[in-house]
Amino acid sequence: MATVNVINWKKEKVGSIDLAPEVFELEVKNDVLHSVVRWQLASRRQGTHMTKTKGYVSGGGKKPFKQKGTGNARQGSTRSPLMPGGGTMFGPQPRNYAYVLPKKMRKVGLSMALSHLHKEGKLFVVDAMASEGKTAELNKRLKAFGLKKAILVDSISDENFQLAARNLPNYKYFPVAGLNVYDLLKYDAAVITKNSIDGIIERCSLEKAVK
Repeated sequence: MATVNVINWKKEKVGSIDLAPEVFELEVKNDVLHSVVRWQLASRRQGTHMTKTKGYVSGGGKKPFKQKGTGNARQGSTRSPLMPGGGTMFGPQPRNYAYVLPKKMRKVGLSMALSHLHKEGKLFVVDAMASEGKTAELNKRLKAFGLKKAILVDSISDENFQLAARNLPNYKYFPVAGLNVYDLLKYDAAVITKNSIDGIIERCSLEKAVK
């Protein structure tokens, strides 16, 4: 079991805490992380793309030209895909891109992402997250902390901290419930509070995972 320092925003040690090895020291497998990230991105897709088939194109009540004598191929509707302004054949239609990924793999993937950051020295545990709700103050604090890009995780969402962080494009703040593999890997580093660790371990626990 690894013991890490609990620091304040000035990077001064204010305590220590033990991290569960089954969550923060798991062997990292790229194929598992890849599968979880693909599942997340697929679930986020709106799938609202659509082209009009001939059934959705307006008009078409009148035959474009007479059946015989024009030298053209016979046509029965201006909505035909063969006609200018007609419908589209085999175009994209609204669909749901989400699929089911086993809960056990989702939990293991989250543990591997946390383990990766811990191994690389990019996982920091702070004593608390508090803010006056001012973006400039929080931005200055994070830059002084030495992070240009990171996610910030607390046990529960703090309204003032949320207000201060929402306009910072290189930082993302959410409670433990919002922790996910994609953001952990995208933002390169993570700052978590000591109070959030129990919640993170519970989220990654395999005891209640459905096979």
